[in-house]
Amino acid sequence: MDSQVGATGIDRIDQCPGRAVVVSSQHPPVRTVPFSGQSLDPFSQAPTLVLTPCFADRLLDALPRVLVVPRAVQRTAALQLLEAEILREEPGQQAILDRLLDLVLAGALRDWFALPESRAPGWYQASSDPVVGAALAAMHDAPHRAWTVETLARQALVSRATLARRFTDLLGEPPMSYLSGWRLCLAADLLQRTDATVESVAHEVGYSSGYALSTAFHREYGVRPSHHRQATGKQAKG
Repeated sequence: MDSQVGATGIDRIDQCPGRAVVVSSQHPPVRTVPFSGQSLDPFSQAPTLVLTPCFADRLLDALPRVLVVPRAVQRTAALQLLEAEILREEPGQQAILDRLLDLVLAGALRDWFALPESRAPGWYQASSDPVVGAALAAMHDAPHRAWTVETLARQALVSRATLARRFTDLLGEPPMSYLSGWRLCLAADLLQRTDATVESVAHEVGYSSGYALSTAFHREYGVRPSHHRQATGKQAKG
């Protein structure tokens, strides 16, 4: 089975005898595109697994050119379901295939990261860590909140020192440094995908003003938010 997958820089998922192979090309740069493009299937809806560039880059940086997941270690039945659905010429098939491809891709990546030889990156391991995972979930779910190491530590039910030490060990940077990067990543994607004003984006991702976001954005990416938006072709609301 050779299915085109165009959302995350991952070109295909090949099912060979006894294994699943995810093939990725990291060039040209990742773009947010649908899995199946234009579809005439009346049951088809928008794709459910689309990674915007800032998020996709982090994933692609952790992947080799080709990764192989042996069938013996596959933990989901998505590939078998996909095989069966391909043989069904019935209304709604494309919508089901799109969603099964989402499951196959996510499952293949998760299974591959679980392999001892894959050397999963720190951010992936941290998401399931009982201490750091709770802090990450809090930041990801509510980036607009005025988080401090103390309030994040409360979320994780540990001391500030324990959280700071464990977080830095797993992710290579302190909690507040990660939070700043996460907020700017969200801002970059919002500026590209929406027509919200810089001021509105700033409040949504946790900055007190558009000026504060602009200063941090320029320090991180070397361009102002307005220039980033112009480069992606999105115009702000008047």
